[in-house]
Amino acid sequence: MGRMAGAGRGFAAAGMIAVLTQAALADGMTGADADTLATQWETYNQSSVASVVAFSPMRQTQEAPMADGGTLRLTSLHPDANRWYLLEIAPAEGRAQTFHFENADAQAWTLSLGTGGTPGLVISGNGGEETCTPWAGETSELATAAASGLPYAPVCAGKIYLRNRVAGSRTNREAVSDFLRKNVVFGDKLVNLIKGAFFEDAFLEDAEAVDGGDAGDAVAALGTARLDRQPVMRPNMSIEVTGAEGGMEAGAWYAVDGAEGVFASVMKPGYVAADILKERNGANWLDGVEQNADVYLVAFDLAQFELGYELGTDHPGVGWSSRPSRSGSDWQLPGPDGFNRADPLVRNGMLSPSLTGRAVAAFAGGFKRDHGAYRFSDYATFNKGHHYGFISNGVTFSRLVPNLATLYVTVDGEIGMKTWTDADNARVPDLMYARQNGVAVVTRDAETGASVPGDRVSSWGGGNWSGSADAQLRTLRSGACLKEAGGRQFLLYAYFSSVTPSAMARVFQAYECDYAMLLDMNSPELTYMAVYRQNSNGDGLEPMHLNRYMAESDPWVNDGRIPRFVGFADNRDFFYLLRKE
Repeated sequence: MGRMAGAGRGFAAAGMIAVLTQAALADGMTGADADTLATQWETYNQSSVASVVAFSPMRQTQEAPMADGGTLRLTSLHPDANRWYLLEIAPAEGRAQTFHFENADAQAWTLSLGTGGTPGLVISGNGGEETCTPWAGETSELATAAASGLPYAPVCAGKIYLRNRVAGSRTNREAVSDFLRKNVVFGDKLVNLIKGAFFEDAFLEDAEAVDGGDAGDAVAALGTARLDRQPVMRPNMSIEVTGAEGGMEAGAWYAVDGAEGVFASVMKPGYVAADILKERNGANWLDGVEQNADVYLVAFDLAQFELGYELGTDHPGVGWSSRPSRSGSDWQLPGPDGFNRADPLVRNGMLSPSLTGRAVAAFAGGFKRDHGAYRFSDYATFNKGHHYGFISNGVTFSRLVPNLATLYVTVDGEIGMKTWTDADNARVPDLMYARQNGVAVVTRDAETGASVPGDRVSSWGGGNWSGSADAQLRTLRSGACLKEAGGRQFLLYAYFSSVTPSAMARVFQAYECDYAMLLDMNSPELTYMAVYRQNSNGDGLEPMHLNRYMAESDPWVNDGRIPRFVGFADNRDFFYLLRKE
């Protein structure tokens, strides 16, 4: 099963199908002829589909007979991604079983079915191949793996992982919030009341600023944000940086200790240059609280890193959000795309063990499904309410919807961020990962090229910015942006301790972002971010959190913290960065 770089980019659907068919036939695959791929692509583009498997239009399938007259069926869900496979074992008598495999090394191995006398999984790579039959025997390796309780259970000498369903971890605050919403009358309003009365500005950080002092050497690669004031700040940031013994100069960048290619910066929205703030251009004036709210930023030089995205065990869901009003045939659908479960795929909310050795950082992905759609404004009235879409490992779990801010990664590693359009849907077969979350916070003006606020930044309903029930927009928020600097591309993660979307926009403008979007909000566990470095023993990862509140999401075991998303399964989705090999 061969891999190709960027198959389908720039091709019309028919041309793309022809290319993939040629590759499939060259490898001896069956069931991936032009007609099959055309049918799968046509099904993908229908208003509803039967299951998440139908949202894998590039899938290829092989079948092999079993000795008892049954059938083995192996499906590569996206051959270019080469990560996820489904194995269906259908005996001549009895119930069929389906197993979700993950390739432990997508760069080294490919899987196929051997069709000789005794069928088996053929693992090809590194100039050779071996055959594995994990289903064989009275107590099979596959049965043992399925009963292990591990999110990733190794089979076939560790070259493949069986993805098992596990319970995702959640914090006490999340548990209470979920309980209220599910079990108490008007529970959602109660949660909003609690947020407004008790959590508003609860995580506001206001670092001491010193107008004199030595801030250390700023990192020249990223330059300095456009600020009118650049005092030295002493933030409560837990990420260690070099050259900032006396504090961090606002808007400057510092190398993160022990994490090459990662940089950190701090500032306050009130320091943003007056020439940015005086332009109304769709943003509101900043209030006195958010002007002094600490903002922490971390930048990643994408020449050194890969970006990935994994779904949580529970969030975001694939059913309907309660927000948009449904009408007509929508009431007959279990979810906006036609299904409300990810079966037969397994979501286990954790980074693959084969990738942890290269893990550099992880951060929470975005809104859960119930909040990830529109209740108000025009976007609530079409596109089924604009449910936020997401793709993981080449499989669409929720359709990418036009008009929404989208962070995406292609199968050959290109990273982009944009407002999705109808025309962009032709790129779906080329996508490895994608996550939508609301609308643009900033974008580039088409005429001037300047970084400007998105056109819905000041509209509570129009931007689906959430906050509290009475439309108070100031709260703890996180966001991400892409930026070109010095001929290099950077991904910026930003943590805003208490701001409105307008303040987010002004900060991203000051850092000259090309495009920025909201991630999540309201509490540290929902805006979680950690940078990893090898611990002193060299046998594990040591998480450095943006602040101490986030550290509380990582359990303390044997004198060390287990990193969230890396060391255990979580109920939330997340992005991760890996050092390139």
